[in-house]
Amino acid sequence: MMTETVVNVQEAPNNNATKPQPGGGAPRQGTNESPVGWIKINIEYFKTTPGILKLVEFIFGILCMALASPAYYSGTHFFLFVATTSFIFTILWIFIYLLGIREALKLPINWILSELVNTGFWAILYIVAFIVQLIIASGTHPILYFRDAYIAAGVFGLFNAIVYCFATYLLYVEMKRNQTTN
Repeated sequence: MMTETVVNVQEAPNNNATKPQPGGGAPRQGTNESPVGWIKINIEYFKTTPGILKLVEFIFGILCMALASPAYYSGTHFFLFVATTSFIFTILWIFIYLLGIREALKLPINWILSELVNTGFWAILYIVAFIVQLIIASGTHPILYFRDAYIAAGVFGLFNAIVYCFATYLLYVEMKRNQTTN
C-alpha cells in the first residue's frame, strides 16, 4: 500500500506590507521599498557639460591605458600609474553622480570642493605624466614596435590633461558661485 503525503503551504506574512511611518504615524499598506531605495539613477547629469567631461575622461583613460601597455620603461610605468589611478577615481565620481549618492547621503561633505581637489590633482599629474611619456617615446628604443603606441598614449594623455584642467576650472567656477549665493 502506498502512503500519501499532503503538504499545506501557507503564504508567509509580508513584513514590508505594514511599515511604520518615520514620524510615528500609521503604517503604510502595500509598500515594497527595497533596501537600496535611496539610489536614484541620474542619467540627466551626463547630458550636462561636467557629465560629458567625466565620460570623456573615462574614454581617454581607457585609451591611455591601452596604448601605454605593456610598459617597458620607467616613465611609461609612471604614465600607466597616473592613467590607471585617475581612471579609478573617475569611475568613482561617475558612480557618485549616476546613482545620486551625492544627494542621498546627508553627510557634511563639501562635494564640490572634494571633486575640485581630486580633479585638479589628476590634472597636474596628467600634465607631468604625458610630458614624461612623450620624452620616453621620443628617445631611441630597441623595441620600435611600441614607439608609435607610446607616442599616441602621450598625445591622449595630453588630451586627458586638457579635459581634467577644463573640468577643474568649471568646478572652481561652480564653487565660487555657490560661495557667493550662501
